[in-house]
Amino acid sequence: MKRVLVIAYYWPPSGGSGVQRWVKFVKYLPAEDWEPVVWAPLNADYPSLDPSFEAEVPAGVEVLRGPIWEPYAAYRKLTGAKSTQVTEISSGPKTWKQRLSLWIRANLFIPDPRVGWVKPSVKALKKYLSEHPVDVIVTTGPPHSVHLIGQQLHKALGIPWIPDFRDPWSKMYYLKHLPMTRGTWRKLLRMEKSVLDSCNTVLACTPLMQEDFQAMTGTPVAMITNGFDQEDFSGPAPAPDGFFNLVHTGLFAADGNPLTLWSVLGQMAAADPDFREQFRLRLVGRVDREILDAIAQEGLSGNVVPLGPCSHADAVREQRAATLLLLPLRNDPQYKPILPGKLFEYLAARRPVLGIGQPDGAMARVLASSQAGITAGWEDASSMRTFLEQAWQQHLAGGVPATQGDIGRYSRRATAHELAQLLETLTK
Repeated sequence: MKRVLVIAYYWPPSGGSGVQRWVKFVKYLPAEDWEPVVWAPLNADYPSLDPSFEAEVPAGVEVLRGPIWEPYAAYRKLTGAKSTQVTEISSGPKTWKQRLSLWIRANLFIPDPRVGWVKPSVKALKKYLSEHPVDVIVTTGPPHSVHLIGQQLHKALGIPWIPDFRDPWSKMYYLKHLPMTRGTWRKLLRMEKSVLDSCNTVLACTPLMQEDFQAMTGTPVAMITNGFDQEDFSGPAPAPDGFFNLVHTGLFAADGNPLTLWSVLGQMAAADPDFREQFRLRLVGRVDREILDAIAQEGLSGNVVPLGPCSHADAVREQRAATLLLLPLRNDPQYKPILPGKLFEYLAARRPVLGIGQPDGAMARVLASSQAGITAGWEDASSMRTFLEQAWQQHLAGGVPATQGDIGRYSRRATAHELAQLLETLTK
């Protein structure tokens, strides 16, 4: 059996969508005759925790951990903040302490605040690999500083290396809110170009990201999407509770606040007492205050069921019990090539999806090809209302039918098979 070293910052007990891609690859790679070995941080300052993911890692998988230094604890001590991030990276107003922390983050931690993990990881892994060889190295970002670990190991040891991009790097939507100097920006671009040009193959997770990276380098760029684990969706779906449930799972950030949707729902509730009585907006995960405030302005606070952060298994149950699933993207043109990880679990839940974002973006392509829902523009009240009213009438008639599109290509077993084939090409 061949061996692949996976270098991942996000690893159990971390929660969130960033951890799932490689936990699932590691789960299914042994069936493809590949033995994964994982290098992860020992004491990472994760934004969220979900220890349930630890049960997903096969018992025989070797997980190595190395200590990491991050600036978040120092920032919290200095400012009294509770977040694991050094100030929210957005266009909103900031205090002088927040502006200062953003400048420090942007210009002293290049490419990101986890860059302190690079040097000790390279040192530890050189020793490990001299005694326990592997056939391929994979680094998965963000944080994109992990690619610098793979780059140095590849240069020193000659082991084939694939940087896996779960998100863009220099084209990531929030970078424009960082106060980088021109010198810092040029350094970031050189770093990205060096990684793309020095690896064996680049791996992207959406077609549009693949196109963007291929335009930047002569290195081959492969594409394997995220997906869903059919085992998470086994067994009968939860019985309907009689309400018209619009469900959102995961982080609901203020820069993805669908104001037009709240207005449409408020109008429907005002015009139809039965809709107001039966409509429920179930929010699973962390929800920014701006979202709840906007919903309240439309008179819908009484329709909100705030469930807060929960385990992945509980989120899946909510997805399967939904009448409709809600997936608004961040309202930013640079979000166009991104496919949120929960999109694929929404597909597996077989409930219709109301997507909000670019109608010609990556998510719109997947929803259309899978016949799983629509993608309305952020201001497209007409499409939102038509979709909701049609579903409401179906609900009154006995229930909204399940989606039936072909989604087999997005199963975790299928994507692990694709990955194994890609790894094989680097060992021949």
